[in-house]
Amino acid sequence: MATLYEINKSILDCIDTETGEIIDFEKLSELQIERSEKIEKVALWYKNLISDAEAYKKEKDTFAEREKSAKNKAESLKKWLAFALDGEKMTTDRVAISFRRSEAVEVEDEAAFIDFAQKSGRDDLLTYKTPTLNKTEIKKALKAGENIIGAELKEKQNISIK
Repeated sequence: MATLYEINKSILDCIDTETGEIIDFEKLSELQIERSEKIEKVALWYKNLISDAEAYKKEKDTFAEREKSAKNKAESLKKWLAFALDGEKMTTDRVAISFRRSEAVEVEDEAAFIDFAQKSGRDDLLTYKTPTLNKTEIKKALKAGENIIGAELKEKQNISIK
């Protein structure tokens, strides 16, 4: 089977470029059918790939749920073991359980702490995320006629294959 490029070239060969007259109507008709079939097959391939991707996503989501469930169950069992052993070590041929000390910062009222840090000039106690674009709001502003430097609305052609 020929490529779409080859089919299009052959279609042009069936037409006299100076007069626009069709030289070989039968061959032109066959080539147009072949071109349509080629495009249809590519579109069907696209639909199959989208269907496969959706199935993979569903399977991924199922595995993610199972992973979350297993992690939650493991965490629950870990808490039960910590309660049961109450800091006591346990060692067998197949498992060793021990405890180690650690420190963690706990803040009761996060909003009050942020207010305290800002008022006292202790910005080193806070981290700030870098700003990101809110394209929805930028689009609204541009549609409302605002002039926003560095941003513009562009119209696109989106293909739909069903």
